[in-house]
Amino acid sequence: MTTKKLTIFTLLLFSLFSCKHVSKESAPPNIIVFLVDDMGLMDTSVPFLTDSTGNPQKYPLNDFYRTPHMESLASQGIRFTNFYAHSVCSPTRISLMSGQNSARHRATNWIRSEGNNRTKFGPQEWNWEGLNSSSVTLPRILQQAGYTTIHAGKAHFGPIGYEGEDPLNLGFDVNIAGNSFGQPGSYYAQDAYGLIKGWKARAVPGLEKYHGTDTFLTEAITLEANAAITRAKEEGKPFFLHMAHFAVHAPFQSDPRFADNYKDSGHSEKAQAYATLIEGIDKSLGDIIAHVNQLGLGENTFIMFLGDNGSDAPLGDDAYSSSSPLKGKKGNHWEGGMRVPFIASWIKPDSENANQKRLLVPANAIQEQMGSVLDILPTVCELAGVSDQADHITDGFALQSQLAGMNNNERKETFLNHFPHGNHRTNYFTSLVVSDWKVIYHYPVEGEAYYELFNLKDDPFESRNIAAENKEQLKLMMELLQSEMESKNALYPELDGKPVELVMP
Repeated sequence: MTTKKLTIFTLLLFSLFSCKHVSKESAPPNIIVFLVDDMGLMDTSVPFLTDSTGNPQKYPLNDFYRTPHMESLASQGIRFTNFYAHSVCSPTRISLMSGQNSARHRATNWIRSEGNNRTKFGPQEWNWEGLNSSSVTLPRILQQAGYTTIHAGKAHFGPIGYEGEDPLNLGFDVNIAGNSFGQPGSYYAQDAYGLIKGWKARAVPGLEKYHGTDTFLTEAITLEANAAITRAKEEGKPFFLHMAHFAVHAPFQSDPRFADNYKDSGHSEKAQAYATLIEGIDKSLGDIIAHVNQLGLGENTFIMFLGDNGSDAPLGDDAYSSSSPLKGKKGNHWEGGMRVPFIASWIKPDSENANQKRLLVPANAIQEQMGSVLDILPTVCELAGVSDQADHITDGFALQSQLAGMNNNERKETFLNHFPHGNHRTNYFTSLVVSDWKVIYHYPVEGEAYYELFNLKDDPFESRNIAAENKEQLKLMMELLQSEMESKNALYPELDGKPVELVMP
C-alpha cells in the first residue's frame, strides 16, 4: 500500500471511531440529567459565584443551605458559574428536550394544564400545546439509539388531553409521576400526594403504593428512579434518566427528615421548609449516585445537575432576597431569574475508562465561560455517539471542551430570554446576554417601551442601569437582540391583534 493510500485508509478508520461513534471496546455511557424545579444559583452550599481572581466566593445563603452531595459532585467534577436557563419552567424544560431557544419553539410561558395561558397581550400563536409525538426530543433520539429512556418526576411538557401530557409520547420508555402539571398537590404520602389532602387537581399519579406511609414525595420518586435504573441494567441496555423532581416548587412543605437542621436558623417557617426541600433534593442526588455505584455502573455514567430557572425561595417580599447577592428571582428578567447551578461529572471518575478518555472532566474545576440549557441536547448526543435529525435546528453548543476545562472559541456567548406574556413577576420583556453585556427590553403594552443595560463584569448584581448614559452600546445590543429574534422567527406581544414589535433606541 502506498503512503498516500495508507494515509487515506488511516483517516477513514479514524472517522469511523470519532466522537460521533461509540467504540466497540466500550459500552455506550449511561447519562443522567438531574433537573431541579425552581433551584436558583444560590440555593446551595456550593459557591458558584467567583471573585475577581476566578475563585469561588461564599455568601450568606451558601451557609444557610446544606447540600453535601452537591459539594461532593462539584469536588470531583466541574461547575459552571454562568449557566443560563429561561426564567420560567416550561420554556426551559422544552428547550432541554429540543435543544431550541424558547423564542424558536414558541412555548414561551409556563403551560397551564387546563388550557391556553396566553395572558392579555401574549401572542395568539404561541405554543401553548407544548411537545407532541412528532417533536424531535432528546429521549426519542436516545431511544432510537438503543437507550432505555426514563422520566422521573415533573414533566410539564403539555396540557391535559394533549400528547405532551404523557412523557411516553415523547420518547420515554418509562414514566414515573410525569404529567401535565408543574407542582404537586402535596409532598406528603399521608395526603396521597394531594389526592386526600392538598390540591386534588394536582395529585401526583402513579405512586399509590406509598400512600399512607411517611415517604416524602422526593424520596418516593428517587426510589422509583433507582428501580428503573436496576431494570435497565438487567436488560443490558444503557439508560438515560431525566431526573426531574417536583421539588423545590411550592407548596413549601417541610420535609421532616431535615427540619431540625433549620429550626434555629432565624428564618421564617416557609424559608426553613424550602431549605428542607433543597436538602431532600441533595439526598436524592446522593442516593442515585450511590445506587449507580452499587450496580457497578459509576465509571460509565455521566451526570449533569442543574436548575430550570431562578430561585423561588420565600426569603422576602422584594426581588433581592431569594438569590442574594444576585438581583431577582424566578420569573424576573434579572440574573437571579435565569442563572442556575450546573455541575457535571462522571459518577465514578476513572481515567482508564474508555468513555472517560474521550471526555476527561477535571476535578474541582470551575468553568466561567457561558453555558445554557440549550447545550444539553447536543452535549448528550455527542456523549452518546448519536446525531439528532439533520433538519432539526438547534440553538445550543456541545459542552465537551468546556466540560474538559477549556474554552470553546467557536460558541456564541449569547443567551436570549424571551417572555412575551404577563401575569408574572416581570411582564412582556426580552433580554439578551452577550458576553459581559446584558440588555432588557420592556414592550410598550402597559406603558412606554424602556430599556435596561448592564455590564455584568463591572456590575454583576445589576445595581445600576446605564442605558441612558451609554447609548451607543444600547443601540448595538438592541440590534443584536433584534437579529436574534428574527433568526428564531420569534413572536411578539400583541395589541388589537397586531404584533408590538421592537422600538429601537
